Amino acid sequence: MRDIKMEDYDMLVKINDERDIVVARQMVKDFAKRMGFSLADITKISTAVSELARNIFRYAGSGFIYIRENTGEEKEIEIAAVDKGPGIENVEAAVEAGFTTSKGSLGLGLSGVRRLMDSFFIESEVNRGTVVIVTKRRRTF
Repeated sequence: MRDIKMEDYDMLVKINDERDIVVARQMVKDFAKRMGFSLADITKISTAVSELARNIFRYAGSGFIYIRENTGEEKEIEIAAVDKGPGIENVEAAVEAGFTTSKGSLGLGLSGVRRLMDSFFIESEVNRGTVVIVTKRRRTF
């Protein structure tokens, strides 16, 4: 599974309980604002992080949200959600709209994250955990 190292990221949020979901959302919102993202993109980014953090808490119990600024031809924010939970048996199904293993869920979490962000990568191993890496490019007008 992909190795995510703290030293490669600008910010880290540990997810241990529901309050950490709010903390992660606010931290990424502030980070994206400092990077110059539009309000619409900040909303998309913070919603994606909220979904990723909620999945960590709900399915793995704990994990991490990593955040960094990537600079190159285009400036982008990268978010990695990492846990050592039960993993996802069928990743292809899990990223489809409507798929859920949770009672009362609409099954829009991972598929919603994929739609909100510009790139989406997921790797999961049963009994080893899950890594989701997403990016959003900053649009310049």
